Amino acid sequence: MITNPLLYLFTLAILATALYTLEVKTSWRVFRVVPSVVLIYAFSMLLASLGVFAHNDAITHIYTLTKTNLLPAMLFLMLLQVDLYHFVKLGKKLLLAYLLAVISIALSFIVVVKLFDFSPDIAAAFGALAGSWMGGTANMVAVGSALGVSEDAFAYALVVDSVNYTLWVMLLLFLVPFANYFNRFTQSEGSLAYLNGIGCACTMGAKRYWLLILMALAVSFVSQVFAHSITFINTTTTMVLVASLLGVLGSFTKLREVGGSSEVATTMLYVIVALIGSRAVIEDFGSLGEYVFAGSAILVLHATLMLLGAKLFKLDFFSVGVASLSNIGGVASAPILAATYDKRLVSVGVLMAIVGYLIGTFGGLFVGYIVVGL
Repeated sequence: MITNPLLYLFTLAILATALYTLEVKTSWRVFRVVPSVVLIYAFSMLLASLGVFAHNDAITHIYTLTKTNLLPAMLFLMLLQVDLYHFVKLGKKLLLAYLLAVISIALSFIVVVKLFDFSPDIAAAFGALAGSWMGGTANMVAVGSALGVSEDAFAYALVVDSVNYTLWVMLLLFLVPFANYFNRFTQSEGSLAYLNGIGCACTMGAKRYWLLILMALAVSFVSQVFAHSITFINTTTTMVLVASLLGVLGSFTKLREVGGSSEVATTMLYVIVALIGSRAVIEDFGSLGEYVFAGSAILVLHATLMLLGAKLFKLDFFSVGVASLSNIGGVASAPILAATYDKRLVSVGVLMAIVGYLIGTFGGLFVGYIVVGL
Protein backbone atom coordinates (compact mmCIF):
# COMPACT_ATOMS: atom_id res chain seq x y z
CA MET A 1 0.00 0.00 0.00
CA ILE A 2 1.28 3.47 -0.95
CA THR A 3 1.23 5.82 2.04
CA ASN A 4 3.76 8.44 0.90
CA PRO A 5 2.09 11.40 -0.89
CA LEU A 6 4.98 11.98 -3.31
CA LEU A 7 5.05 8.30 -4.29
CA TYR A 8 1.27 8.51 -4.75
CA LEU A 9 1.65 11.40 -7.22
CA PHE A 10 4.60 9.73 -8.94
CA THR A 11 2.60 6.52 -9.47
CA LEU A 12 -0.31 8.41 -11.05
CA ALA A 13 2.07 10.41 -13.26
CA ILE A 14 3.76 7.22 -14.49
CA LEU A 15 0.36 5.65 -15.18
CA ALA A 16 -0.83 8.65 -17.20
CA THR A 17 2.46 8.86 -19.12
CA ALA A 18 2.48 5.17 -19.98
CA LEU A 19 -1.08 5.05 -21.30
CA TYR A 20 -0.75 8.27 -23.28
CA THR A 21 2.54 7.08 -24.79
CA LEU A 22 0.92 3.81 -25.84
CA GLU A 23 -1.88 5.73 -27.56
CA VAL A 24 0.54 7.98 -29.44
CA LYS A 25 3.26 5.44 -30.28
CA THR A 26 1.14 2.39 -31.10
CA SER A 27 -1.73 1.68 -33.46
CA TRP A 28 -3.72 -0.44 -31.04
CA ARG A 29 -7.38 -0.50 -31.94
CA VAL A 30 -8.47 -0.20 -28.33
CA PHE A 31 -7.53 3.49 -28.37
CA ARG A 32 -9.91 4.09 -31.29
CA VAL A 33 -12.79 3.01 -29.10
CA VAL A 34 -11.58 4.01 -25.66
CA PRO A 35 -9.26 7.05 -25.54
CA SER A 36 -6.30 7.09 -23.19
CA VAL A 37 -7.93 9.63 -20.86
CA VAL A 38 -10.69 7.12 -20.05
CA LEU A 39 -8.18 4.32 -19.54
CA ILE A 40 -6.13 6.54 -17.22
CA TYR A 41 -9.20 7.05 -15.08
CA ALA A 42 -10.14 3.37 -15.21
CA PHE A 43 -6.70 2.11 -14.19
CA SER A 44 -6.26 4.66 -11.41
CA MET A 45 -9.71 3.67 -10.13
CA LEU A 46 -8.69 0.00 -10.32
CA LEU A 47 -5.58 0.70 -8.25
CA ALA A 48 -7.73 2.52 -5.69
CA SER A 49 -10.23 -0.36 -5.59
CA LEU A 50 -7.39 -2.82 -4.97
CA GLY A 51 -6.29 -0.78 -1.99
CA VAL A 52 -3.01 0.41 -3.51
CA PHE A 53 -3.49 3.97 -2.24
CA ALA A 54 -3.88 4.68 1.47
CA HIS A 55 -6.58 7.08 2.62
CA ASN A 56 -4.44 9.04 5.05
CA ASP A 57 -4.32 12.79 5.70
CA ALA A 58 -1.10 13.31 3.75
CA ILE A 59 -2.45 11.78 0.53
CA THR A 60 -5.79 13.53 0.92
CA HIS A 61 -3.98 16.84 1.37
CA ILE A 62 -1.75 16.46 -1.69
CA TYR A 63 -4.73 15.27 -3.74
CA THR A 64 -6.69 18.43 -2.89
CA LEU A 65 -3.69 20.70 -3.28
CA THR A 66 -2.62 19.32 -6.68
CA LYS A 67 -6.12 19.27 -8.13
CA THR A 68 -6.92 22.79 -6.88
CA ASN A 69 -3.75 24.25 -8.40
CA LEU A 70 -3.81 22.38 -11.71
CA LEU A 71 -7.49 22.93 -12.56
CA PRO A 72 -7.41 26.72 -13.22
CA ALA A 73 -3.95 26.43 -14.79
CA MET A 74 -5.24 23.82 -17.25
CA LEU A 75 -8.31 25.88 -18.17
CA PHE A 76 -6.20 28.97 -18.81
CA LEU A 77 -3.87 27.13 -21.19
CA MET A 78 -6.74 25.39 -23.00
CA LEU A 79 -8.50 28.69 -23.68
CA LEU A 80 -5.37 30.40 -25.02
CA GLN A 81 -6.03 28.48 -28.25
CA VAL A 82 -9.45 30.04 -28.86
CA ASP A 83 -9.53 32.20 -31.98
CA LEU A 84 -12.83 34.08 -31.88
CA TYR A 85 -11.83 36.37 -34.74
CA HIS A 86 -11.59 33.53 -37.25
CA PHE A 87 -14.55 31.76 -35.70
CA VAL A 88 -16.96 34.60 -36.50
CA LYS A 89 -15.65 34.56 -40.08
CA LEU A 90 -16.78 30.98 -40.67
CA GLY A 91 -19.99 32.15 -42.28
CA LYS A 92 -23.67 32.33 -41.45
CA LYS A 93 -24.50 28.64 -41.96
CA LEU A 94 -21.69 27.24 -39.84
CA LEU A 95 -22.25 29.72 -37.04
CA LEU A 96 -25.98 28.99 -37.06
CA ALA A 97 -25.33 25.24 -37.05
CA TYR A 98 -22.88 25.59 -34.16
CA LEU A 99 -25.33 27.67 -32.13
CA LEU A 100 -28.08 25.15 -32.87
CA ALA A 101 -25.83 22.30 -31.68
CA VAL A 102 -24.98 24.01 -28.38
CA ILE A 103 -28.60 24.95 -27.60
CA SER A 104 -29.99 21.53 -28.58
CA ILE A 105 -27.41 19.71 -26.42
CA ALA A 106 -28.21 21.90 -23.41
CA LEU A 107 -31.98 21.43 -23.83
CA SER A 108 -31.58 17.69 -24.34
CA PHE A 109 -29.64 17.30 -21.10
CA ILE A 110 -32.17 19.31 -19.13
CA VAL A 111 -35.18 17.40 -20.50
CA VAL A 112 -33.67 13.91 -20.16
CA VAL A 113 -32.28 14.41 -16.65
CA LYS A 114 -35.66 15.71 -15.52
CA LEU A 115 -37.44 12.71 -17.06
CA PHE A 116 -35.08 10.21 -15.42
CA ASP A 117 -35.28 11.99 -12.06
CA PHE A 118 -31.69 11.24 -11.06
CA SER A 119 -30.24 11.89 -7.62
CA PRO A 120 -28.53 15.28 -7.16
CA ASP A 121 -25.05 13.73 -7.47
CA ILE A 122 -25.86 11.86 -10.70
CA ALA A 123 -27.68 14.94 -12.05
CA ALA A 124 -24.54 16.98 -11.33
CA ALA A 125 -22.47 14.30 -13.11
CA PHE A 126 -24.66 14.73 -16.18
CA GLY A 127 -24.08 18.47 -15.89
CA ALA A 128 -20.36 17.72 -16.06
CA LEU A 129 -21.04 15.47 -19.05
CA ALA A 130 -22.85 18.39 -20.70
CA GLY A 131 -19.63 20.36 -20.29
CA SER A 132 -17.81 17.58 -22.13
CA TRP A 133 -20.37 17.40 -24.93
CA MET A 134 -20.22 21.15 -25.44
CA GLY A 135 -16.44 21.28 -25.09
CA GLY A 136 -14.16 18.47 -23.98
CA THR A 137 -12.88 16.38 -21.11
CA ALA A 138 -11.16 19.43 -19.60
CA ASN A 139 -14.53 21.17 -19.39
CA MET A 140 -16.05 18.04 -17.87
CA VAL A 141 -13.44 18.05 -15.10
CA ALA A 142 -13.90 21.78 -14.49
CA VAL A 143 -17.69 21.59 -14.33
CA GLY A 144 -17.61 18.41 -12.23
CA SER A 145 -15.30 20.09 -9.73
CA ALA A 146 -17.44 23.22 -9.58
CA LEU A 147 -20.60 21.17 -9.03
CA GLY A 148 -18.98 18.95 -6.41
CA VAL A 149 -19.52 15.71 -8.32
CA SER A 150 -18.31 12.67 -6.37
CA GLU A 151 -15.54 10.52 -7.81
CA ASP A 152 -17.91 7.57 -8.26
CA ALA A 153 -20.50 9.63 -10.15
CA PHE A 154 -17.72 11.08 -12.30
CA ALA A 155 -16.74 7.54 -13.24
CA TYR A 156 -20.28 6.84 -14.43
CA ALA A 157 -20.22 10.03 -16.51
CA LEU A 158 -16.93 9.01 -18.14
CA VAL A 159 -18.37 5.64 -19.15
CA VAL A 160 -21.52 7.27 -20.57
CA ASP A 161 -19.32 9.73 -22.44
CA SER A 162 -17.06 7.04 -23.91
CA VAL A 163 -19.84 4.66 -25.03
CA ASN A 164 -22.17 7.24 -26.56
CA TYR A 165 -19.40 9.34 -28.09
CA THR A 166 -18.06 6.29 -29.94
CA LEU A 167 -21.51 5.41 -31.29
CA TRP A 168 -22.13 9.02 -32.32
CA VAL A 169 -18.88 9.28 -34.29
CA MET A 170 -19.62 6.00 -36.07
CA LEU A 171 -23.15 7.13 -36.94
CA LEU A 172 -22.11 10.49 -38.38
CA LEU A 173 -19.34 8.92 -40.47
CA PHE A 174 -21.77 6.25 -41.69
CA LEU A 175 -24.23 8.95 -42.80
CA VAL A 176 -21.70 10.89 -44.90
CA PRO A 177 -22.55 9.06 -48.19
CA PHE A 178 -26.21 9.98 -47.64
CA ALA A 179 -25.52 13.72 -47.25
CA ASN A 180 -27.22 14.53 -50.57
CA TYR A 181 -30.51 13.04 -49.33
CA PHE A 182 -30.24 15.13 -46.17
CA ASN A 183 -29.51 18.27 -48.17
CA ARG A 184 -32.49 17.67 -50.44
CA PHE A 185 -34.72 17.20 -47.39
CA THR A 186 -33.55 20.46 -45.83
CA GLN A 187 -33.47 22.21 -49.23
CA SER A 188 -29.94 23.43 -48.58
CA GLU A 189 -27.39 24.15 -51.25
CA GLY A 190 -24.92 21.72 -49.74
CA SER A 191 -22.03 23.92 -50.79
CA LEU A 192 -18.54 23.40 -49.39
CA ALA A 193 -17.48 26.96 -50.16
CA TYR A 194 -16.26 27.66 -46.65
CA LEU A 195 -13.15 29.46 -45.61
CA ASN A 196 -9.89 27.61 -46.11
CA GLY A 197 -6.66 28.10 -44.27
CA ILE A 198 -8.34 28.64 -40.92
CA GLY A 199 -6.47 27.01 -38.12
CA CYS A 200 -4.59 27.55 -34.93
CA ALA A 201 -1.02 28.26 -34.05
CA CYS A 202 0.05 24.75 -33.12
CA THR A 203 3.82 25.00 -33.50
CA MET A 204 5.90 23.48 -30.74
CA GLY A 205 8.68 25.22 -28.90
CA ALA A 206 10.43 23.35 -26.10
CA LYS A 207 11.91 26.53 -24.62
CA ARG A 208 8.42 27.95 -24.20
CA TYR A 209 7.13 25.26 -21.86
CA TRP A 210 8.51 26.92 -18.74
CA LEU A 211 6.92 30.23 -19.75
CA LEU A 212 3.56 28.51 -20.21
CA ILE A 213 3.82 26.65 -16.90
CA LEU A 214 4.82 29.85 -15.07
CA MET A 215 1.91 31.81 -16.55
CA ALA A 216 -0.54 29.02 -15.86
CA LEU A 217 0.49 28.70 -12.21
CA ALA A 218 0.32 32.49 -11.83
CA VAL A 219 -3.23 32.44 -13.17
CA SER A 220 -4.04 29.59 -10.80
CA PHE A 221 -2.79 31.65 -7.86
CA VAL A 222 -4.74 34.75 -8.93
CA SER A 223 -7.91 32.71 -9.50
CA GLN A 224 -7.72 31.16 -6.04
CA VAL A 225 -7.05 34.48 -4.31
CA PHE A 226 -9.98 36.06 -6.14
CA ALA A 227 -12.25 33.09 -5.40
CA HIS A 228 -11.53 33.31 -1.68
CA SER A 229 -12.11 37.08 -1.70
CA ILE A 230 -15.25 37.32 -3.86
CA THR A 231 -17.24 34.09 -4.11
CA PHE A 232 -19.80 33.51 -6.87
CA ILE A 233 -22.03 30.48 -6.05
CA ASN A 234 -19.04 28.64 -4.52
CA THR A 235 -15.26 28.94 -4.39
CA THR A 236 -14.52 26.34 -7.08
CA THR A 237 -17.04 27.82 -9.53
CA THR A 238 -15.55 31.28 -9.02
CA MET A 239 -12.04 29.92 -9.55
CA VAL A 240 -13.08 28.16 -12.77
CA LEU A 241 -14.83 31.25 -14.15
CA VAL A 242 -11.91 33.58 -13.36
CA ALA A 243 -9.36 31.23 -14.96
CA SER A 244 -11.60 30.84 -18.03
CA LEU A 245 -12.02 34.59 -18.45
CA LEU A 246 -8.27 35.15 -18.12
CA GLY A 247 -7.69 32.47 -20.75
CA VAL A 248 -10.12 34.16 -23.15
CA LEU A 249 -8.47 37.54 -22.57
CA GLY A 250 -5.08 35.94 -23.18
CA SER A 251 -6.31 34.52 -26.50
CA PHE A 252 -6.64 38.08 -27.83
CA THR A 253 -2.95 38.71 -27.20
CA LYS A 254 0.28 37.26 -28.59
CA LEU A 255 0.07 34.54 -25.94
CA ARG A 256 -2.13 32.60 -28.36
CA GLU A 257 0.86 32.32 -30.70
CA VAL A 258 3.04 30.66 -28.07
CA GLY A 259 3.28 27.04 -29.17
CA GLY A 260 2.74 24.14 -26.80
CA SER A 261 -0.16 25.41 -24.65
CA SER A 262 -2.37 22.51 -25.74
CA GLU A 263 0.29 19.93 -24.87
CA VAL A 264 0.96 21.36 -21.40
CA ALA A 265 -2.77 21.68 -20.71
CA THR A 266 -3.38 18.09 -21.82
CA THR A 267 -0.64 16.88 -19.47
CA MET A 268 -2.31 18.69 -16.59
CA LEU A 269 -5.68 17.27 -17.59
CA TYR A 270 -4.42 13.67 -17.55
CA VAL A 271 -2.90 14.15 -14.10
CA ILE A 272 -6.19 15.59 -12.80
CA VAL A 273 -8.16 12.69 -14.30
CA ALA A 274 -5.76 10.21 -12.69
CA LEU A 275 -6.18 12.00 -9.36
CA ILE A 276 -9.97 11.84 -9.51
CA GLY A 277 -9.85 8.17 -10.49
CA SER A 278 -7.61 7.39 -7.54
CA ARG A 279 -10.39 8.47 -5.18
CA ALA A 280 -13.17 6.46 -6.85
CA VAL A 281 -14.23 3.00 -5.78
CA ILE A 282 -17.36 1.87 -7.59
CA GLU A 283 -19.04 -1.01 -5.80
CA ASP A 284 -22.31 -1.14 -7.76
CA PHE A 285 -22.50 -1.06 -11.56
CA GLY A 286 -26.20 -1.97 -11.56
CA SER A 287 -27.34 1.52 -12.57
CA LEU A 288 -24.74 1.97 -15.31
CA GLY A 289 -27.06 0.68 -18.05
CA GLU A 290 -29.67 3.28 -17.12
CA TYR A 291 -27.12 6.07 -17.31
CA VAL A 292 -25.82 4.92 -20.71
CA PHE A 293 -29.41 4.73 -21.97
CA ALA A 294 -30.03 8.26 -20.68
CA GLY A 295 -26.95 9.42 -22.60
CA SER A 296 -28.30 7.78 -25.75
CA ALA A 297 -31.66 9.49 -25.19
CA ILE A 298 -29.87 12.84 -24.99
CA LEU A 299 -28.20 12.18 -28.35
CA VAL A 300 -31.50 11.13 -29.95
CA LEU A 301 -33.21 14.30 -28.75
CA HIS A 302 -30.22 16.38 -29.85
CA ALA A 303 -30.34 14.77 -33.32
CA THR A 304 -34.07 15.44 -33.59
CA LEU A 305 -33.66 19.11 -32.69
CA MET A 306 -30.74 19.43 -35.11
CA LEU A 307 -32.81 17.90 -37.90
CA LEU A 308 -35.70 20.27 -37.24
CA GLY A 309 -33.33 23.22 -37.10
CA ALA A 310 -31.62 22.16 -40.32
CA LYS A 311 -34.99 21.97 -42.05
CA LEU A 312 -36.06 25.36 -40.71
CA PHE A 313 -32.84 27.18 -41.58
CA LYS A 314 -31.97 25.10 -44.67
CA LEU A 315 -28.65 23.84 -43.33
CA ASP A 316 -26.56 21.21 -45.13
CA PHE A 317 -25.28 17.98 -43.57
CA PHE A 318 -21.68 19.18 -43.41
CA SER A 319 -22.59 22.20 -41.29
CA VAL A 320 -24.87 20.21 -38.98
CA GLY A 321 -22.60 17.18 -38.67
CA VAL A 322 -19.37 19.04 -37.98
CA ALA A 323 -21.10 21.42 -35.57
CA SER A 324 -22.51 18.48 -33.62
CA LEU A 325 -19.29 16.49 -33.57
CA SER A 326 -17.15 19.51 -32.70
CA ASN A 327 -19.18 19.69 -29.50
CA ILE A 328 -19.62 16.02 -28.63
CA GLY A 329 -16.37 14.71 -30.09
CA GLY A 330 -14.07 17.72 -29.89
CA VAL A 331 -10.74 18.25 -31.62
CA ALA A 332 -10.07 14.52 -31.87
CA SER A 333 -13.00 13.69 -34.17
CA ALA A 334 -14.56 16.81 -35.74
CA PRO A 335 -11.63 17.25 -38.20
CA ILE A 336 -12.04 13.62 -39.29
CA LEU A 337 -15.65 14.21 -40.30
CA ALA A 338 -14.68 17.45 -42.04
CA ALA A 339 -11.92 15.65 -43.94
CA THR A 340 -14.41 13.19 -45.42
CA TYR A 341 -15.73 16.11 -47.46
CA ASP A 342 -12.51 17.93 -48.26
CA LYS A 343 -9.12 17.87 -46.54
CA ARG A 344 -9.00 21.66 -46.79
CA LEU A 345 -11.96 21.81 -44.41
CA VAL A 346 -10.15 20.06 -41.56
CA SER A 347 -9.31 23.47 -40.09
CA VAL A 348 -13.03 24.27 -39.82
CA GLY A 349 -13.59 21.27 -37.56
CA VAL A 350 -10.52 22.16 -35.50
CA LEU A 351 -11.61 25.76 -35.03
CA MET A 352 -15.16 24.89 -34.01
CA ALA A 353 -13.90 22.29 -31.54
CA ILE A 354 -11.42 24.69 -29.95
CA VAL A 355 -14.14 27.29 -29.40
CA GLY A 356 -15.92 24.52 -27.49
CA TYR A 357 -13.27 24.88 -24.78
CA LEU A 358 -14.84 28.26 -24.05
CA ILE A 359 -18.48 27.23 -24.44
CA GLY A 360 -18.14 23.92 -22.57
CA THR A 361 -17.37 25.30 -19.12
CA PHE A 362 -20.03 28.00 -19.10
CA GLY A 363 -22.60 25.81 -20.86
CA GLY A 364 -21.91 22.87 -18.55
CA LEU A 365 -22.25 25.04 -15.45
CA PHE A 366 -25.53 26.46 -16.79
CA VAL A 367 -26.95 22.99 -17.45
CA GLY A 368 -25.52 21.60 -14.22
CA TYR A 369 -27.05 24.15 -11.90
CA ILE A 370 -30.41 23.79 -13.65
CA VAL A 371 -30.54 19.97 -13.48
CA VAL A 372 -29.31 19.84 -9.89
CA GLY A 373 -32.05 22.25 -8.91
CA LEU A 374 -34.82 20.32 -10.73
